[in-house]
Amino acid sequence: MKGYYIIVTYVVLFLLSPVLSVAQSSHADYLSINHRKHSTENITYYIDPNKGTDQNSGLSIKQAWKTFNHINQIILSAGDKIKILSPGAFRESLFAIAEGTAHAPVVIQFAPGNYNFYPDHFYKRLLAISNTNDTPDEPKAIAIYLANCRFLNVNATGANIILHGKAIETCVYQSENVALHGISYNYNRPTVSEIKVVDVQRGFADVMVHPDSWYTVKDSLLTWRGEGWSYRPDSYWQVYDADYVYRKDIPFNNIRCVVLGKNKLRFYFKNNPGFTTGLIYQNRNVLRDCAGILFAYSKNITIDHVRIYFMHGMGVVSQYCKNIKVSHLSVKPDEKSGRTCAAWADILHFSGCSGLIEIKNSYLSAANDDAINIHGTFLKIVENTDPNRITVRFMQGQTYGFNAFMKGDSISFIDPLTLQAFATNSITSVKMLDGKNIALTLKHSVPQHGLNNVVENITRTPNVWIHNDTITRIPTRGILITTRRKSIIKNNLINHTYMSGVLVSDDAASWYESGEVTDLKIDNNTFLDCGEPVINIHPENTQRGTGAVHKNIRILNNTFYLKNRMALSVKSTNNINFTANKIFINKNYGIDSCISFYDCSGISTGKNKVILADTLNRSK
Repeated sequence: MKGYYIIVTYVVLFLLSPVLSVAQSSHADYLSINHRKHSTENITYYIDPNKGTDQNSGLSIKQAWKTFNHINQIILSAGDKIKILSPGAFRESLFAIAEGTAHAPVVIQFAPGNYNFYPDHFYKRLLAISNTNDTPDEPKAIAIYLANCRFLNVNATGANIILHGKAIETCVYQSENVALHGISYNYNRPTVSEIKVVDVQRGFADVMVHPDSWYTVKDSLLTWRGEGWSYRPDSYWQVYDADYVYRKDIPFNNIRCVVLGKNKLRFYFKNNPGFTTGLIYQNRNVLRDCAGILFAYSKNITIDHVRIYFMHGMGVVSQYCKNIKVSHLSVKPDEKSGRTCAAWADILHFSGCSGLIEIKNSYLSAANDDAINIHGTFLKIVENTDPNRITVRFMQGQTYGFNAFMKGDSISFIDPLTLQAFATNSITSVKMLDGKNIALTLKHSVPQHGLNNVVENITRTPNVWIHNDTITRIPTRGILITTRRKSIIKNNLINHTYMSGVLVSDDAASWYESGEVTDLKIDNNTFLDCGEPVINIHPENTQRGTGAVHKNIRILNNTFYLKNRMALSVKSTNNINFTANKIFINKNYGIDSCISFYDCSGISTGKNKVILADTLNRSK
């Protein structure tokens, strides 16, 4: 009976989750959850992609299976283990459902080596992913899918997952107590192409194409080609220039291309659109169609000693999860590859999460967007049909379709012009009307003049602890953070971000990324040659309210090495403390020239030191 009830539970959960889509394949239909058999506890299953066969029992090394097909047809029980004995090729997803316990977790163990994953016959499903919705009707391929799991450890020290086409590298969905340890991720053909300019003359530039950036030239037009995708470059480029990475608009419509030799091209143009000898240029299709790694509707997730050499999509996206711990994550290209880009967009992106987000001892670099972004989502009130019912709508075209509310959650009513709250309420029922509209029934009456204001789910807001990390070679911001709960950014090196090292925003007009900050400490960090203002407290309110948007922000004991002169800019904040910071600068400015405040109150700026220093000889 135990197996029967567990299977029924999974059927219900999957019927309530977003629509599923199945890739056509010749192997067994492992996607049918109600056909899965429940494993006996403490069983070890063996897989060997080189020596195994699926006609074996899978219960010993000599009887190993070849593929994941049999695993994808069972529900793993407490103490079960899957041992992948040798690296090799897989053309199907690993779709694991695991019922471990704290004392007897399920373990998936990969032997060291390169694992080539080909997505043609991966499991696919529709997924709404925060900030990633250019292809909402296109099912996402998933290499490793861990769904409805409890107490599952993936141990993969030395194992390198190499994707041969766009896919989510790992998805943890509706699960709890899942740990990824030691695994590495890469792409055989990254979705960011790279060239190095070797010569620029009047009317043309000669470039060397990185060997991993496949291409064709036909009728003088360059086309980037990958495994299952292709596109012609547009004007979005990114420049890698020693310590800095920055975006550059290079219109490509009028550039004519010819092949000079192996991986060597010549770009002809009337006027140089921005090519400089010696620099590396990165180019990607800006279509937001995937995530690198996705955690959704899960809790107690751990990433430990994971390496990301390249990931396609918004990055490691965590949405509506509780308690996420990231430790010793390394995001940078393989040093032997000669590549300069490791992340197609953000590195770590958190949307609507709760509990504690901890990011420690990690190295985050070589991205096409922000290193860390932590936010909620404002939804606009578009209908108020009765005193206790409202309809709210996702307003951003890249962010919609996911379950943003649950029964029992608390919400705050926000004026989008002032970004100040004027009422709170709690939810008694939730109904998804479609991908963008949600009906909420509330415990108390809706306040007057509620239409066209926005609501924030204040239950789904996290505590944050970011410490002992290095963030470098980022074209935008190092850390974006907007959460009302206690947050600490401490003992980090934020190095050569092209925009601000830390941005505290709050926005109900463009990205609708909420919300107010009420307890933030930025302590003992080093900011080296970041874009300025290095710390930018900038809520996007367009009108003053009766009070401040943010409050209780303490910036203490930090060291700033400035390119110019602006360490801090603050807007619409109450109780802002900038104390005991050291500012190294190459011109003789006073502290008042290095910090600015607009519409703020409760300002404290004691014991700061401004030190004149030669930018070429200062300590890094």
